[in-house]
Amino acid sequence: MTENYLTHVEHELMEILWRIGEGTVRDVMEHLPSNRNLAYTSVSTILRILQQKNILTVKKIGRQHIYVPTLTQTLFTTQSVKKIVKQVFSGNSVNLVAHLVNQHSLSNDEINAIQQLLDEKKRNS
Repeated sequence: MTENYLTHVEHELMEILWRIGEGTVRDVMEHLPSNRNLAYTSVSTILRILQQKNILTVKKIGRQHIYVPTLTQTLFTTQSVKKIVKQVFSGNSVNLVAHLVNQHSLSNDEINAIQQLLDEKKRNS
């Protein structure tokens, strides 16, 4: 299950399933934002694609299909960031952090939080 790639809509539906734990097509649709108009058949198709990618598994209860994530959000995030570091920053994490710090407006609270993370990492190394 390495190097998983999700389209925008696949990621959107996975965010819902990660939040609710598992669900039917209807369950997923109920958690979509009210202004998000996806047809039942579209959501069903996307969930089946995610099942084919081994990102979801299906529990069948009667005629109901309950979709359960097999890929955790943490693992997906870790894989995605590693892929970005490798492809965009030539494998150099420092360049990623430098980009985030230099190209984005950070509040003092955010800077302090980052510094605290770095200090903690240094202490635990």
